Amino acid sequence: MAKLIIVSNRLPVTLQRGEHGLEVSPSPGGLATGLASVHGPGRSLWVGWPGLSNEAIRGEEEGVRRELSGRACLPVFLSQSEVRDYYSGFSNRTLWPLFHYFTQHARYDRREWDVYARVNERFADAVAEAAAPGDMIWVQDYQLMLVPRMVRHRLPHATIGFFLHIPFPAYEVFRLLPWRRELLEGALGADVVGLHTYDYVGHFLDAVQAVLGRSHEFADVTLEDGRVARVESFPMGIDATRFETAAQSRDAEKEVARLRRQVKTEKIVLSVDRLDYTKGILERLAAYDVFLEENAAWRGRVTFVLLLVPSRTRVQEYQDLKRQIDELVGRINGQRGRVGWTPIVYLYRSVPFERLVALYRSADVALVTPLRDGMNLVAKEYVACRDRGGALVLSEFAGAARELGGALFVNPNDVPGVALALRDALEMPADEQAHRMQWMKDRVTAGSVDRWAADVLAELAAPRHPPTGAELLSGVEAAATCAEFAAATRRLLLLDLDGTLIPLAAHPSRAQPSAALFSLLERLASDPRNELVLVSGRDKATLDAWFGAFNVGLAAEHGAWIRERGGAWRATVLRDAAWKTRVMPVLERFVRRTPGAWIEEKDFSLVWHYRAAEPAASRLRAPELRRVLATLTANLELHLLDGNGVLEVKANPFHKGQVAAQWLGQDTWDFVLAAGDDRTDEDMFRALPALARTIKVGPGASAARHRLPAPGEMIALLERLGAEPSSRRKR
Repeated sequence: MAKLIIVSNRLPVTLQRGEHGLEVSPSPGGLATGLASVHGPGRSLWVGWPGLSNEAIRGEEEGVRRELSGRACLPVFLSQSEVRDYYSGFSNRTLWPLFHYFTQHARYDRREWDVYARVNERFADAVAEAAAPGDMIWVQDYQLMLVPRMVRHRLPHATIGFFLHIPFPAYEVFRLLPWRRELLEGALGADVVGLHTYDYVGHFLDAVQAVLGRSHEFADVTLEDGRVARVESFPMGIDATRFETAAQSRDAEKEVARLRRQVKTEKIVLSVDRLDYTKGILERLAAYDVFLEENAAWRGRVTFVLLLVPSRTRVQEYQDLKRQIDELVGRINGQRGRVGWTPIVYLYRSVPFERLVALYRSADVALVTPLRDGMNLVAKEYVACRDRGGALVLSEFAGAARELGGALFVNPNDVPGVALALRDALEMPADEQAHRMQWMKDRVTAGSVDRWAADVLAELAAPRHPPTGAELLSGVEAAATCAEFAAATRRLLLLDLDGTLIPLAAHPSRAQPSAALFSLLERLASDPRNELVLVSGRDKATLDAWFGAFNVGLAAEHGAWIRERGGAWRATVLRDAAWKTRVMPVLERFVRRTPGAWIEEKDFSLVWHYRAAEPAASRLRAPELRRVLATLTANLELHLLDGNGVLEVKANPFHKGQVAAQWLGQDTWDFVLAAGDDRTDEDMFRALPALARTIKVGPGASAARHRLPAPGEMIALLERLGAEPSSRRKR
């Protein structure tokens, strides 16, 4: 029976050394709780670190495996140094601060990166060994971003998902990371990449385009092997029923009454956080201080309960933060407090679930103001526990802000603004509180954590169809192609250059044929059985410089210029270029508005290049320019060509299909092969007979029969053709 394999840094249970040896207890944290509905013996297997280093359990590994196996868990054992460098180091001192926009805390240590990669390999090995055909693999969070691709290499046909539980930053921040390519490729090893919000999805797709050069269609990224990865938003929820039921219990009522007697003020403001610099705790305390300064009437009537759960206590940044919080709490209580009233009740510890629920229920206002947060479940937990009003002050930089529209939104960096929102929350009329809270409660209940997990798994189980047509050229088909080529006596080879035989570059001037490619093409052209035609969007001067001395046919500017073997260049377009004076100003305006874009002028076309532009700008400007040009070209009888990172305006009516048709009519060919990489080559594919060998190089839908991942594979196929015995030069 197929199972779900959950992969995370930590198991849902933790090993601890107790008085009677090793003990197993539930792991804290939202992930274990969030996946409880889909994890259990017979249904799933959870792969992760058990919480103790190799050194702490040396000699007891088999016993640990047996104990954890009964809980449907598979341990990945790590040494103390690996935990230090992979987890405390790269995961939490590089990725965590960088992804939360705290670039000043991020460090880039090659040794820690190497350990991170090595530990990710260890996790991938464990998954590959445990997986059976039909299993679904779901990798969790930033500590394991390389694992999806590593598992894909081991299990090419596996169903793999990846979910990032923290923000994915804007490209300008992400690009600071030296290993940005590896992390993106790692995550895209999954069939579905999940993030909390559409903002994070957009940032991820921007990075994919900028770093990997891969665009997307409706958040589907087509990869080199033809596989499609879906990048989607799945906002994580909570077990709302559990919180609501606990909050309405008799025990909760007693605890709320006790808390009220202990606090002795009219209103309670609550803040619940793990100790972390991303949570905006210092700014929140400063805002409360400003609130007390500016609202004297509230002094003695409100208490701020600050609950901080200890975290990463050995990390210097966290020790420094704890010291600053202690000092600020002490100062505010000393300056603002008086006999019988302490402005801040400071709790630095974990609390049992029942007491946490009572705190939520007793709080008139929840102050949730992280500087940056992937989701923030505290806000949802507070809402789930409320039944008679209450107000939520929520940072606009928390992922939950996209869902909880009934909150009072604040910029946590605006200390006076947070103080003002706190006053508004405390003074909000009861009917408005009830209306806002009910709206949010309905949303939290509908978007439960069970619903979140079910949505991700349903998306993962959905069929992933590669682009239409163009099946990956298999070993059998490649061999058949070589056999047909060897048996043929008249062969027509129509080959695109950029993206097909030459890897794409940000600027065309950086894309040059290699010496090996020159040698290969010369060898193919010298065989009298072959008619080699290079069909390119390049200008004729460039093609002349590269291949003018070769015995080949050339088509420049997608067929506007043609040069047959031994002949001279001739134009296929009979019109002047006066239209350029109308189009050029439009392109120039969009170049000014799109950093990194530029214009290339050819004899019969103008090209707007945006492959090197900033992803966010090109995503905005390219469709806008396309609409403007579509209207303009219709009036001027021009043609708009949408290529790989380019928009080209050209004089009608030439295209690569006409080039193919011209050469097809020159002889009776018993072998025809055409290869190209973008939309400009589709006309060529469609113009060829059904038996022609047409090959799309790279991702994307195509009319071609077959696909190869990249120029390297296309060149390798041509090398095989050039090496066939019957294709050798005859003197």
